[in-house]
Amino acid sequence: MFSKPKYRIENVVASVTLDQTLDLNVIASVIPTAEYNPEQFPGLIYRIDRPKTATLIFSSGKMVCTGAKSEKEVYKAVKKIIQELKSHKIVILKEPKIQIQNIVASANLNAEINLEKAAYLLEDAMYEPEQFPGLIYRMEDLGVVLLLFSSGKMVCTGAKKEDDVKTAVNRIYEKLKELGVLYI
Repeated sequence: MFSKPKYRIENVVASVTLDQTLDLNVIASVIPTAEYNPEQFPGLIYRIDRPKTATLIFSSGKMVCTGAKSEKEVYKAVKKIIQELKSHKIVILKEPKIQIQNIVASANLNAEINLEKAAYLLEDAMYEPEQFPGLIYRMEDLGVVLLLFSSGKMVCTGAKKEDDVKTAVNRIYEKLKELGVLYI
């Protein structure tokens, strides 16, 4: 009896636009935890613990938030950063525009996969075990890439919505079951 696959979101990467320029020297001087070394990297690194994220802030007003475990956490992190900036008298003119760029998830199909047979039967699959031990499968309609391993473990990357991860995991599970390449 097959048991349903499980997945977990590992990282959500989002871009944020403030539509204004920022003085990173001022931000670094008022926020002691901010890391800013313009000789090494043009952005300021702002880490927060809840939700645990790291956000790169650039003088152009663009930001990149990484490390969130959900879309909701991205919005919480950005809100927290904006509030922190405002509390230090840094003027933020507009609401930030947040766009999810990539969601990475790990999954377990709870069954072993015959990758050799799957590579032969799946259209658009790439499998070169001498190069990489996983099968690479693209789901163009969802914009995701799946890395499938014989153990039944899987990585899903490229999703823009959490629902796309769920859809991709369930769809590949059903397809592999249908093709007869899953073994409990």
